[in-house]
Amino acid sequence: MRILIATGLNAGDAEYRNVGDVAMLQAAVHRLHNLWPDASLEVLTDSAADLAKHCPDAKALSRAACISLVGPKAILGRLHASVPKPVSAAMSKFQQLLDAAIPRALEWAVSRRLANHDVHLHGDFLAFTRALRNADLLVVCGAGGFADSCQEWNFTTLGTMAAAGRRGLPVVMFGQGVGPLSDPVVLSMARLVLPKAKLIALRGTEGGAQLLNSLGVKADCVETTGDDAIELAYQSRASQPGDAIGLNLRIAFYAGVDPAKMQEVRSAVQAFARRNSASLLPVPIALHGVANDPATIRQLLSGFDDKSDGGCSLNTPALVMKQISRCRIVVTGAYHAAVFALSEGIPAICLANSAYYRQKFKGLRTSFGRGCIIVDLSDKAASVILAKAIEETWNSADILRPDLLNAATRQIEKGRTAYQRVKRMLEAIDGEEQKIASHLEPDLTTTR
Repeated sequence: MRILIATGLNAGDAEYRNVGDVAMLQAAVHRLHNLWPDASLEVLTDSAADLAKHCPDAKALSRAACISLVGPKAILGRLHASVPKPVSAAMSKFQQLLDAAIPRALEWAVSRRLANHDVHLHGDFLAFTRALRNADLLVVCGAGGFADSCQEWNFTTLGTMAAAGRRGLPVVMFGQGVGPLSDPVVLSMARLVLPKAKLIALRGTEGGAQLLNSLGVKADCVETTGDDAIELAYQSRASQPGDAIGLNLRIAFYAGVDPAKMQEVRSAVQAFARRNSASLLPVPIALHGVANDPATIRQLLSGFDDKSDGGCSLNTPALVMKQISRCRIVVTGAYHAAVFALSEGIPAICLANSAYYRQKFKGLRTSFGRGCIIVDLSDKAASVILAKAIEETWNSADILRPDLLNAATRQIEKGRTAYQRVKRMLEAIDGEEQKIASHLEPDLTTTR
């Protein structure tokens, strides 16, 4: 059994620098390993060393090699950027047609280009194409990438899915956040690719199932299971709730939070913490250039805990989950800080100021219920609403805990069931192939 895994991780230096994405990868690898203990699990990655650190049961497969086949530069390589746009667009279309008609021909063309102009990647490319041809399954593990903020990830992931499908490889997706998505180019590509997936398991982003339906995905191929990382966080829960406030706020181009909004959050949280002698604990999720949670958290703690590093050392899911277990409530603008908290039975106050985060947090509220509180920072009275939410949630945390833990266990079971569904699907495919093969074999028992 050979399983290829495409992740929701950022590329390059930012890879493995979002502990939410890492947690979803860890959960997928763990569940797949449990179902197929002897399977070869091969993850598309830029860093074999980081993969070994976080997922020792998986093997590295070059993501750059994958992109060299499914990306727009497959045939032209570096020349892609220098030719006129109509030419590059026509070549991209030709690549798709060639891969659909004669996959080996495109592989050969890319292999020749790399052998002549990018020799260090050539060996990785040959390994990737062998894996693509010989694998039994492509898994796209948990991600929030099918949204307008992640165009490059969309193209790479959809291209990988399409290439796998052309080679007869079944494709399934777990823990997906879908939407908001309005990019016409991405939507056009998604209409061609997503309906061919055998299963798309959603983590619960509001409107995700409806968007998939509009793209032609059949309802019986879609399940809402919750985030794959819920199981890891649930296992990290403490026997009793803590007495601190977990703190995070996402500052990034897709979050829509400006310095004025950050000051409102800072004032409300610090005022409550001082009145109640509560600690404020950093719970960072993203630790890279596009979204540097520790830097933002240090600003939120300014004047309250000026010695804090904002959680720079909390760079694995296990460390962040352990930190959250010390909290009574969590105030966060980062999605996975809320997922981890809710899964540990800790109420989360979710701060949203963009359509992307509103949909993500509304999905969480549907999945976890009243222990997930959303404060829309675009509201003129946001600071007052936040202060009231912190007070009420702090006082009701013990009452909310059992319902949150029950919601987590329900979603864990749904997630496991979705993975088991894929195993049954592959067993059925294998059984059908063996049946066909037996009919094609000559009857050697017949006497001449």
